[in-house]
Amino acid sequence: MKKLGLAVFLSISVVAVYLLAGRRLEAPSPAGTEANSPDPNEKAPALSDPTLDGKTLSLSGYAGKVVLVDFWATWCDPCREEIPDLVKLRDRLKDKGFEIFGVSMDEDGAKAVKKFIAKQPISYPLVLNGGERPPAGWVVPGLPTAYLIGRHGEVLKRWFGEKDMPDLEKDVTAALAK
Repeated sequence: MKKLGLAVFLSISVVAVYLLAGRRLEAPSPAGTEANSPDPNEKAPALSDPTLDGKTLSLSGYAGKVVLVDFWATWCDPCREEIPDLVKLRDRLKDKGFEIFGVSMDEDGAKAVKKFIAKQPISYPLVLNGGERPPAGWVVPGLPTAYLIGRHGEVLKRWFGEKDMPDLEKDVTAALAK
């Protein structure tokens, strides 16, 4: 009887942990809702991290551009799936004032990212956050997470979870037209 009770307890515990852990990575709401549309006066927090070659890159260096800050990791399947489309979008719109600022959340840092980009080149700037804890001031409930930043540093939109690429392109194009 003790073994049966212990088995039931362990089963319930495993299910509870699974459900709680799954909520952490769940997108809070669909695109276009209040969670994805921040206060129009919200400014992007400061962001400055090392690049793959050890130099420091800051978001403030992109003032006057429309920037997609994309939090990702090499182990994140949806992140990896989005990268080719993000590269195409950035390459197509970079001359109009659009940039992507990739923030790797990999604990293995440069080692993991260099191995990844050897197979999947990334044409936009990347910085290394050095782990899953988000930079100060940024909310990253799961990966991928992205923020669209306007030319004056305002947060225009955010995505918690995968991005719909046609909608993303519309949002970027609208921001570039401002």
